[in-house]
Amino acid sequence: MTATRIVIIAKAPIPGFAKTRLIPALGAEGAARLARQMLHHTVNTALAAELGPVELCVTPGPDDPAWAHMSLPPRLAWSEQGDGDLGMRMARAAQRTLARGERVVLIGTDCPALGAVELQSASRALDTHDTFMQPTVDGGYALLALRAFHPLIFHGIHWSTDSVAFETLCRAGCLGWRVQSCPPVRDIDEAKDLRWLPADFWGTAGFGPDAQGLSQAAGRAHSELDRVPHGPSNNTPQ
Repeated sequence: MTATRIVIIAKAPIPGFAKTRLIPALGAEGAARLARQMLHHTVNTALAAELGPVELCVTPGPDDPAWAHMSLPPRLAWSEQGDGDLGMRMARAAQRTLARGERVVLIGTDCPALGAVELQSASRALDTHDTFMQPTVDGGYALLALRAFHPLIFHGIHWSTDSVAFETLCRAGCLGWRVQSCPPVRDIDEAKDLRWLPADFWGTAGFGPDAQGLSQAAGRAHSELDRVPHGPSNNTPQ
């Protein structure tokens, strides 16, 4: 049976670098603490799926001091994302994995809704399909599983827009690939998304004494959003 490698595309949880769109609600330090918790959650979930190797593909690179005190499991493989846009970085990770004869499941750290069961289902889908996608409500995707590589899947995509999943699926169709996807889930990108964060995230040890403050900040963000009048949308990505 072909091994499946889970590759986690991750930023170091540095204040002002990670989860910057949450800074208005949580502050730079709070956003970084949440990023750290989401990273730990994603790593633990990927290992619990027991599909095969779990690789943390990071920026800055593994030798950067930002990673020195993260206390991540020793079972992880590490790699550097390198230069270029998100598509170029994911393409490199996917291509080198598939070149080793493994299947690849690419995920980020923004989607607590992805559990070990969902990762296992994505891997099983590759038994009968060339690619599997877990789309997100905002038009992106939280997971992309592949058993073949083609640069068209990654290059020239309009990243950080609501058309990412649609563009990717259309390109897979143009390649004649057998594609499977499922209903979209929510990821945590902006203040308005914090309401979808599982309640236990606020109370985990990773937040320590700051958990209550972070939760209150999220509540204030929700209240402010609810009071803002909403006019017609022009669908311009923010």
